[in-house]
Amino acid sequence: MVPIEHIMVFTGALFCIGVYGVMARRNAVLVLMAIELMLNAVAINLVAFGTLVYPGQINGMVFAIFVVTIAAAELGLGLAIVLRVYRMRSSINVDDIDLMRW
Repeated sequence: MVPIEHIMVFTGALFCIGVYGVMARRNAVLVLMAIELMLNAVAINLVAFGTLVYPGQINGMVFAIFVVTIAAAELGLGLAIVLRVYRMRSSINVDDIDLMRW
């Protein structure tokens, strides 16, 4: 079994990389990928703490499945919005998308 400290360092690093990706990237698709990375770090934390607190039960895994489901829905909706913006403006740079009017 991997110690919980190792998992916390790993998920903390994943989450920090995701935050950096959201703050530094200007491409909307890369921002969505960074958000997915942050959600995966949270899902790993849920599974790790679920097995630590309730050994032998699947509480953490059930919550992680909910997080993955929400992440898939968010990604589908986000990519649909990005595709629509690209068709309207020919760019997916988040700095160019400053008006909500079409």
